[in-house]
Amino acid sequence: MKLGTLAAHYGVPQQRAHDALDDTRVLAGILRASLREAARLDLPLPLVSCPPRAESQFTPKPPKTPCAYRNPGRMAPGGPLLQGMKIAMTGETAHARAELVGRAVAAGLNMMTSVSRHTSVLVTNEPASRSAKARRAASEGVPVIDEHTFLRLLADVQAGTVHEATAASAAITPVKEPATAAAQAAQPKSTTAPVPETPVLPPPSPDTTVPAPRQPGDSAGTLTKPLMSRRVLVLGGAHTEAVAARTRVVELGGSAAVNLSASVTDVVLLPDGEKDRRMSRITVLGLPVHDADWLIAPTAHAPATTAVRPREPHVMPRGGVIDLPIPYGGPSPEWYITASWAPQADCETDVVAFILDDDEQVTFDEDFIFYGAPESPAGTVRLLTGGPAEQTIALDLASLPPATRKVVVAAAIDGATTFGTVGAIQISAALGNNGSPLTRATLDAATTERTMLLAEIYRRGPTLRLRAVGQGYDHGLDALARGYGVDIAD
Repeated sequence: MKLGTLAAHYGVPQQRAHDALDDTRVLAGILRASLREAARLDLPLPLVSCPPRAESQFTPKPPKTPCAYRNPGRMAPGGPLLQGMKIAMTGETAHARAELVGRAVAAGLNMMTSVSRHTSVLVTNEPASRSAKARRAASEGVPVIDEHTFLRLLADVQAGTVHEATAASAAITPVKEPATAAAQAAQPKSTTAPVPETPVLPPPSPDTTVPAPRQPGDSAGTLTKPLMSRRVLVLGGAHTEAVAARTRVVELGGSAAVNLSASVTDVVLLPDGEKDRRMSRITVLGLPVHDADWLIAPTAHAPATTAVRPREPHVMPRGGVIDLPIPYGGPSPEWYITASWAPQADCETDVVAFILDDDEQVTFDEDFIFYGAPESPAGTVRLLTGGPAEQTIALDLASLPPATRKVVVAAAIDGATTFGTVGAIQISAALGNNGSPLTRATLDAATTERTMLLAEIYRRGPTLRLRAVGQGYDHGLDALARGYGVDIAD
């Protein structure tokens, strides 16, 4: 029967038909009237007990509160709990999940949605549970306690170590030099060579060009860098040949381009390079075209027809590190980390970012920035799509919470295609969306990788640094995200 018919039968006034709130009020009145009729007729009702479900899909989830304390590690047998400990829960609980989370956060604990090797303790009333969290806790040796014990320990949480201030207040937490790649024990072994250590270079002056590091054999005042201020596009050749050519370009002080753009000054043709569809455009532009031997002893100066732009971006090799200038006074502009690659017809490449804490884990799942969730909750990290061959991560570094140690920018290929097919990826960093790049790096993928760490932005003493990584892995984006503590459904 229609709701209006029932309302008229039971004498419940209907004020606004099809209004959600009024319909709910009418239904409640109909229920009360029908219960009165059942009691008058002494009819037995099919009542069943309904134990509380802590994880109903309708249970509101409290917003994640960044923890102000550093993670002290695992809980010792018997307790106590320390502020900053990472707590995960699984299974049904007697108390509402939102209540437990709220009390834990108020006590200074860091409530997590997944279990990793950094989890301090798992709370569950079902120790024999085969949930994903319980299985991971067992494999990582994470302590497990029940809800009653957790509530008892919540009454006396011990003081923890507070995160220090961020760059916004000019006091950045000193941290240990980051490892060559943040993906560690939870991820399969990489097939690319380890990232080489490279000296840290200072940021450029606003009116000067960053000089390249002096090479062995250079005199104190002369740099043997014949390709400085040159952008070289390599076409053709096998993967290993193209990688070697682009590496040689960087060694000679140049920048290896991956696409034909206005900044390209020279083209190097390897075997079959003349068949590349971009050659017609290169001919129209009149760009100098060279064979592979040109890289052995290139000309020392750019051709007269090529305009050399001032303030060329500093070219970083794989593993290179540069300090990022922090503007003082007035609002701090965003940094734009842009990745670009040669367009592909049979696969898609996605750029993602992870906001990581001292344990190189996300604080909560929303710290994973990707095409399905292109912005962090506070808006400090955003994904900007610029087409099928270019995507940008925008970062408001001054507004990152104190618990953030680094932001990792990565790329992943959708499907079975590998970076061996995609080829080189170029990354650049610019201050503001209209600013010229401060630095640029060309990262040559290996052959079988499906995910790749492109860059890290991390804190080092009173400075922020950018590192070109170029570390690849054979697994997909889901495994990479799990390694950083993101709760990915099986």
